[in-house]
Amino acid sequence: MHGMISKPPDTAKNLATSRVVLLLLVVMTGIAPISLYMLVPALPVLATTFGSDISVAQMTVSFYMVGIALSQLIMGPLSDRFGRRPVLLGGLALMVVASAACIFAETLPQLIAARFFQALGGAAGMVVSRAIIRDIYERDRVASMISLVVAALMIGQMVSPLTGGLIETAFGWRAIFYAITVAAIIVAVGIAFALPETRRDRVAGSGFRGDVGILIRNRAFVGYVMCQVLASQIIFTFAGGGPYIVVTQMGRTSAEYGAWFATTGFAYLVGNLLCVRFAPRHSLEKLIWFGLALQLCGSLLNLLWSFTGWNEAPAWLFGTQMIVMVGNAFVMANSAAGAISIRPEAAGTASGAMGFLQQGIGALMSQFGAYLGGHSATTLPLTAAVLAISLLCACTMTFVVPRREVMVSETLIERAEEEESGMM
Repeated sequence: MHGMISKPPDTAKNLATSRVVLLLLVVMTGIAPISLYMLVPALPVLATTFGSDISVAQMTVSFYMVGIALSQLIMGPLSDRFGRRPVLLGGLALMVVASAACIFAETLPQLIAARFFQALGGAAGMVVSRAIIRDIYERDRVASMISLVVAALMIGQMVSPLTGGLIETAFGWRAIFYAITVAAIIVAVGIAFALPETRRDRVAGSGFRGDVGILIRNRAFVGYVMCQVLASQIIFTFAGGGPYIVVTQMGRTSAEYGAWFATTGFAYLVGNLLCVRFAPRHSLEKLIWFGLALQLCGSLLNLLWSFTGWNEAPAWLFGTQMIVMVGNAFVMANSAAGAISIRPEAAGTASGAMGFLQQGIGALMSQFGAYLGGHSATTLPLTAAVLAISLLCACTMTFVVPRREVMVSETLIERAEEEESGMM
């Protein structure tokens, strides 16, 4: 039947049980976000070093996110067409060159431009890793495997701000980019020697335009993507405002901010581990709604602490945000699994579209969070923004995702195939 979804390659079962492949999925997913968060504690130092306003220094983060967004829009479809390996290796090569440019940057605009290209290359791993997961794992294991990869990733991401703060304090901010360059080279070598091609065979006549057309007309896909993207904005907004609240408002060091930020990463790790445990026994809808409930409860509590003034201390602010992050892990993993399972042979395109929106909007929300944190005397504006995003996320799940299509079942996939073959 035209439009039939091809079976995974014969090597899929071996890859699915390989610990080396699982490790590669973790590091290729994490190289870009870890590189992002390692520089965050050094932003006040960058502003001082280059004699710029703090909002200009924040552009090293914002343009990095723009690079991640564009990378996912480009790399996802390319990996569907040319394969996962060449796209990954090309992206990492670009990241190595751009990281070296960051080391030798003499002005802030040069650093901002180099960071953009660093993200453009490094983020290939983020979008392609999700596509590889869909290539080698059965549909009902996708959500739990995404959660498992993210849970392992969070161990590194949890300590990356603290690591960046310590490196900057001991050796200066340029040393951060030496570490990133070495890490990118190691990941590229690992992929070159240990990761075979996993891309599914393409159906004759299928292509980027056809994939996009089918996906955007699918209400379930649109709903899942919106839910996942909105949930991710909670992270970007809080991460954007957090350094200025802790360092500027509370008078703490950048290394201390890194330690407090690690607590939210730990909470996100716990959420993903719980999701791995519960995903095989519960529907996507139930797990997403559980996560949404935690997000809303944590956001409401943090807003309440802002009115009372309690979360002017880091323990209250980050302690309550941990509740939000546990729920956030459930929402993001399961909505992402739902989105890339609508059309498995176009998993790269679906993953890229989702990542583009997530990071593109995230760049704006990070800048917005930095403005709220850097131009306010209390935590109230930031916590109010987090609550508003949590409410929008719940509204998307309520009004956009079809009730009867929440489970991305084999029946739903077969029905989509029949509709596609009828159109063609």
